[in-house]
Amino acid sequence: MLLSNRRETDGVTSLDWLWKKLSDLKWEDVNNLLEQYESLGPLPGIFATMIESFLPFLPLVAIVVANAEAYGLWLGFLYSWIGVVTGSTLVFLIFRQFGGFLRGYIERKYPKSRNITAWIERKGFTLIFLLACFPFTPSSLVNVVSGLSRLPLHTFVTATLLGKGVMIFLISYAGYDLYALVRNPWKLVFVIAMFAFLWWAGRKIEARYMR
Repeated sequence: MLLSNRRETDGVTSLDWLWKKLSDLKWEDVNNLLEQYESLGPLPGIFATMIESFLPFLPLVAIVVANAEAYGLWLGFLYSWIGVVTGSTLVFLIFRQFGGFLRGYIERKYPKSRNITAWIERKGFTLIFLLACFPFTPSSLVNVVSGLSRLPLHTFVTATLLGKGVMIFLISYAGYDLYALVRNPWKLVFVIAMFAFLWWAGRKIEARYMR
């Protein structure tokens, strides 16, 4: 009995230690890991950002900055973008496929939760896009709730693709050369203009799909 309790305690302690270790990762730590596995090409950079969708306590900003440092601005941005969008889409599909019972349970236990899913279904592209643009929003929660809602897959993927593109580019750009934004304000204007263009393009794409 004592041995069993000790094993359980050791297991919890090990999980707590692993959780704290992963959540305390800095971009230098991630960069060192990427350098250790550089022989695998882009796979470590893509996998690191993809797994963050399933383990939201991982520091996404640090991973994206490390990718920009390890692979360069454009390749680092591309690999981070692919990983984040792939991970978000997989979470969405998992909860869309197996979350029917979970949605029914949540709505029975918390009737007001229907307002949240209805809000996502009604706002659709705009809401997902705006939430995806900012690095500190609970993106994992957005992916899960979107999967439980009746939001079309193409709307979710389009909004996530464009919104995450803006967010990851901003982080990659700032992390790769932070002083360039200070020395050249026109670059910041360019980023804002790109944000507006992607929002406009996304609305056009959504309108075409909805027809």
